[in-house]
Amino acid sequence: MRLAQLRQRLADLGAKPCHQDRVLRAWCGNGALDNRRSRAEDFLPAAVRAALPEFLTEADGLARAVSEHPGGDGSARLLVALADGATVESVLLLREGLCVSTQVGCAVGCRFCMTGRDGLLRQLGSAEIVAQVALARRRRPLRRVVFMGMGEPAHNLDNVLEAIEFLGTVGGIGHKNLVFSTVGDRRVFDRLPAGPVKPALALSLHSTRADLRAALLPKAAPIDPAELVEEGEIYARATGYPIQYQWTLLAGVNDGDDEADAIVRLLKGRYAMMNFIPYNANEGLGYARPSPERCAALVATLMRHGILAKLRNSAGQDIEGGCGQLRARALAGAAAPLRRVSGSAR
Repeated sequence: MRLAQLRQRLADLGAKPCHQDRVLRAWCGNGALDNRRSRAEDFLPAAVRAALPEFLTEADGLARAVSEHPGGDGSARLLVALADGATVESVLLLREGLCVSTQVGCAVGCRFCMTGRDGLLRQLGSAEIVAQVALARRRRPLRRVVFMGMGEPAHNLDNVLEAIEFLGTVGGIGHKNLVFSTVGDRRVFDRLPAGPVKPALALSLHSTRADLRAALLPKAAPIDPAELVEEGEIYARATGYPIQYQWTLLAGVNDGDDEADAIVRLLKGRYAMMNFIPYNANEGLGYARPSPERCAALVATLMRHGILAKLRNSAGQDIEGGCGQLRARALAGAAAPLRRVSGSAR
């Protein structure tokens, strides 16, 4: 379901755009129906007030928590059921953040990720994306939303941009606290700058070598890493906010000194930062996480050359719940709860 459909439901009841905004703002957790200026019973049309309980119940049903799995770092992964029974994952992050999904499954087929193993099953509508925010706000305060969950946002661009515009206006999220994450797609660089809300941009790089990147992300748009960085730089300079490059560290694959040196050549002098993310172990995928020492050495190399680099861990690593694992376990009918992994990197 799309946000326009929710608005139409309200419009059919006689709600004007200002009434629709009041109701949708309250639904997504950005305030109450009553405010200091007016009470809902004095502001909303009678037909809207009468239908409101049913409307809000239906809107809440767009995304409901099936299970919640706290991590040792204070994050928590939610297995979220959509109205048709399909499931996705949302992640409650530290510092009042939320990671949302944009698709059921994914067509990119990253070799190190569980989400894409079944391919793309369906798109999420803009209302289903925002419903994950509404669900999260009923649990924790929220001021940051990253579009880094299941799915490739660039492959569901209309719905994702609708959700971003809504969250950056009615939803009360600061524009640079909305993060659009993508493996890279030329349509993104055309449409993001043209939108009324210009989110921060995260680009999944994973390798400086075009051949290796294509092998790791077999169905991503064929954009050379150097071109991807150049496109990112244009957006960063236009919006006044650095690009966040994402790099999943795979032992013996993309964690060598050759890659570190190539990253320096690509990013030195750019308006950018690098997030290194140690691989979230997925049984049967054949990859391993580099040692903590190796991860730290890569960060040190970039920092030594004036490139801001951070070591981040996918939320849920210590409970084996990241990168689509939670949904995969649920679909497999695993009876055992997610287990905490001892010695997970922080």
